[in-house]
Amino acid sequence: MYKKLLGQTAIYGLSTVIIRLFPFIISPFVTNAFGPQSLAPFIDFYSVAGIIIVLLSHGMETTFFRFAEKEGDTKKLISTATLSVIGASVLFMLFAYIFRQDLAIAFKTPDQINLLTMMLFVLGLDGLSTMPFVILRKTGRPKKFALIKITNGVINFLLVLFFIVILPRLGDKGLFGYTYNKEFGIGYVFVANLVASAVTFILLAQEIKSVRVAAFDWNLWKKMMAYSWPITIAGLAGVVNETMDRQFLKYLLPDGINTEQMAIYGAVCKIVTFLTLFRQAYLLGIEPFFFSHAKNENSGQSYAKLMDMFVIVNCVILLALCVNLNWLAELYLSNPAYNEGIPIVPIVLIAAVFLGIYLNMSVWYKLSDKTIFGAYISILGAAVTIAVNVYFIPSYGYWASTWGTFLSYFSMMTVSYFLGQYFYPVPYHMKKIIGYLSLSIFFSLLSYYVLDGNLIIGNSLLIVFLAIVLYFEKDTLKKLRKA
Repeated sequence: MYKKLLGQTAIYGLSTVIIRLFPFIISPFVTNAFGPQSLAPFIDFYSVAGIIIVLLSHGMETTFFRFAEKEGDTKKLISTATLSVIGASVLFMLFAYIFRQDLAIAFKTPDQINLLTMMLFVLGLDGLSTMPFVILRKTGRPKKFALIKITNGVINFLLVLFFIVILPRLGDKGLFGYTYNKEFGIGYVFVANLVASAVTFILLAQEIKSVRVAAFDWNLWKKMMAYSWPITIAGLAGVVNETMDRQFLKYLLPDGINTEQMAIYGAVCKIVTFLTLFRQAYLLGIEPFFFSHAKNENSGQSYAKLMDMFVIVNCVILLALCVNLNWLAELYLSNPAYNEGIPIVPIVLIAAVFLGIYLNMSVWYKLSDKTIFGAYISILGAAVTIAVNVYFIPSYGYWASTWGTFLSYFSMMTVSYFLGQYFYPVPYHMKKIIGYLSLSIFFSLLSYYVLDGNLIIGNSLLIVFLAIVLYFEKDTLKKLRKA
């Protein structure tokens, strides 16, 4: 069981890691080419991208896997879910194009209407690709899933590299008469995203062709929407927690300072990518497993063991990043204009660990069909985020956003645990989890804030932590090797 799960997660994870790794690798070139003011439109527009993606998919990914375990007619289920998302995505792109000028004014960027329009079409294309990727996961085709995801990443990476690194160096000669336009600047990154999303959609044409309009079931769709709307609300609240603090910085700080703070905060938070890569890969592989094993007698024990492994890996990544943060930040953020924001990174990383644990715990309300509680918990987190940002940003800038994120995810994780133990008890090994979390957080804060990022002492703490894990998990590791 674990061997198959780990194999699928490895394939899904590889594609996720690679597609996220490409922007991460290119980011030093982007931040070096564009200072905070130039980068601000990219951070600004994409801070609301999550809200749009949540609305376009409206919880159909999770809903599909849940209903796939209950409905006999898979073709009808695929067509109903896919047409729902396609319809929302097409309507969105029409709306975005017709009202593009009004949207640009609402963003306070009337002079950047073309960039905003490109971003909106990127999101529309990504929405159209949502369910075809789900179909690949459900039908057990992780290799094709990975190939398309990697292709998207390669295209985006190569185009960004060409537009902002190679083309400027060609000077007036350019390439086939095409020369670098300095005024377009960050717009080249939007173009690269748009091309990559368009190619991805084309590569998924076979899965889209399998959808039949005649197979759409109105009654099934209403049942699916009844299950999915709380997931959508939870997703929207989650986006508020994850990215909307950029908008708070934009609107709550004075002009000039706001865009600079927003860009610095958005840029340094990308260092958390190292941690979120594992979380995203894990969740891609684990969600189908949760649903397919829900009826097993020992499912609770399986979920608890998986949580142990998830927490351990997160703690190792957290500590490894914090003890090596100084040189990683220097490598990643080559433009010194962003350096002032680096001290917030350990707090953001710890918050990301809390989010990962919460998402892993969310199995309880999905399997018990109590998705409304997912909405309640996310709304709670969003309320914490909004309250902290609105009250403290005018005085503390992005430090308020940092602690708002920390407190939000901590509250969501804590409340979800206690509600889950009441409605769908899973025998998590809480003493072990709290022990690993506490030790890794203590070592991380000690290394960066007290020891000033001393590499020798910090990495010695990492080795000590790994030794402790190996000692207490030696039996589990033996079982995994034999699996």
